[in-house]
Amino acid sequence: MIDLRSDTVTRPTAGMRAAMATAEVGDDVYGEDPTAIELEAEVAALFGHEAALFAPTGSMANQIALQLVVPAGEELLCDADAHVVTYEIGAAAAYGGISSRTWPAVGAELDPDVVAAMIRPDGYFAVPTRAIAVEQTHNRGGGGVIPLGTLRELRRVADDAGLALHCDGARIWHAHVADGVPLADYGALFDTMSVCLSKGLGAPVGSLVVGSADKIERARWIRKRMGGGMRQVGVLAAAGRYALRHHVDRLAEDHVRAARLAEAVAPFGVLATPVRTNLVPLDLTKHPLDAKALAAAARAEGVLISVLGPRTARLVTHMDVDDGGVDRAAEVLARILRA
Repeated sequence: MIDLRSDTVTRPTAGMRAAMATAEVGDDVYGEDPTAIELEAEVAALFGHEAALFAPTGSMANQIALQLVVPAGEELLCDADAHVVTYEIGAAAAYGGISSRTWPAVGAELDPDVVAAMIRPDGYFAVPTRAIAVEQTHNRGGGGVIPLGTLRELRRVADDAGLALHCDGARIWHAHVADGVPLADYGALFDTMSVCLSKGLGAPVGSLVVGSADKIERARWIRKRMGGGMRQVGVLAAAGRYALRHHVDRLAEDHVRAARLAEAVAPFGVLATPVRTNLVPLDLTKHPLDAKALAAAARAEGVLISVLGPRTARLVTHMDVDDGGVDRAAEVLARILRA
């Protein structure tokens, strides 16, 4: 099978498995796992922050970060398709007591002025806005990259209103490679970040919360409360360290392969947005096939794709699909869409 459902389906390489097998470990709940400590320090330094904390999942990392910047009963602003309010099963409300309000979904093409107009100050029984969250790259926005200039303007909006700015940076490595923006330039804009090791970078599991030293100290307590305190986590942290050393620059290969897939399906009028990174979003609104039918036909020929809605689907390139796999998938999808 050529699996284009997600970049989370990758399996550890031989080198990564070797790093995991030989990792030095300790009890991370006691703060004594040396490999986890090294990974956290390395990621914090990459983004120019004081500290970071390993978490088992991206959703947990996001929710820890949101609880750091939005008190219970107060408000987060984000877009209507943001992962934190779309794919995390209401965790912000369920765990953090956080109220959320969204601007219309536009993927990476957000307008800071629209966000600024939504901010609610403290007032008579109003729910005050405390933080803004953005997603880089944007999942449901087809892997779009928010321009650095837009993010800087959004930082100004947040500063003017005294708000925190959070980045769901699950695929920020892709933005870094696509636009050549240094990771520290992204880090300088955000109070908190979550960054993922298992989307694109090939680690089997793991994300990190990034922020100031005092925030990360509190984050350890929140992580434990949410059931994320792990013991000899260095086995997993070693995979993350290996990924950072070997799998970041190669993301450019995934971008090229995604562009080839986009070129193959574009003639059939199903490409939802221009492809910037490793996600190829499909809009089948004007095509005879719906998303389930396309996925079923592709599966029958050995290609797996994601169904996101009745008429929306997604292809994702990653390190486990090589040029031959992409060529085969492009051939299959073009033939199905043409029929």
